[in-house]
Amino acid sequence: AEDGRDEVAAVAASFNQAAGRVEALLRSHQSLLANASHELRSPLARLKMAVSLMDEAAPEQRAALKREIDANIGELDALVEEVLLASRLDATEALDRTATVDLLALAAEEASRVDAEVQGEPVLFAGDERLLRRALRNLLENARRYGGDDVTVQVRSTPNQVEVWVSDRGPGVPEAHRERIFEAFFRLPGHAERAGGVGLGLSLVRQIAQRHGGRVHCEARPGGGSCFVLTLPRFSARPTAAASPTPAGR
Repeated sequence: AEDGRDEVAAVAASFNQAAGRVEALLRSHQSLLANASHELRSPLARLKMAVSLMDEAAPEQRAALKREIDANIGELDALVEEVLLASRLDATEALDRTATVDLLALAAEEASRVDAEVQGEPVLFAGDERLLRRALRNLLENARRYGGDDVTVQVRSTPNQVEVWVSDRGPGVPEAHRERIFEAFFRLPGHAERAGGVGLGLSLVRQIAQRHGGRVHCEARPGGGSCFVLTLPRFSARPTAAASPTPAGR
């Protein structure tokens, strides 16, 4: 019980808060483990079948089987990496590191990987560069996978926040699913495994946004397609400068 205003009540409130956090983490990890175990079955089954056929395969079939094996190993590797990152983000409430990041430059580097157009102006933001890069990469890869060749990135800023818009001309996301697509391992109906991805990309984007005090959402793009908007609170970020020598006597 947390009744009262003495030290015991304060300790009880602190304990209850910690217990609630532990319980939430356990539920999250149990769900993550259950979903990951399910997702591991398909690539493992395909890998097992390809390996079993390798010895008796004709020379012309071996190359195709090797490609199948490599693809499934890559899928398993990506799944393990994303599960580990999701678990680490669940377990921590604060950022491991913070530095000044030019979001436009970061967006341009990641956009070049998928040949996307970049618009906007340089915006400095105080955050974890590695996590922000991962969020942009996941949004861009998702747009390229489901949205075709017309992918654009826009970096916008206001006095209070920074926005990164990743837009595509794909089939769009039904309004009923625009929140659910950020759940771990959720896939839109009709999106088969052959489309790629392991179902954690957008969930990680949401986790990364929340670690920075921000959010991410999806909305319809005028003329067709989707816009994924990463919104971050505006910080007074400045480039790190070398420390000035301390005057004598101070």
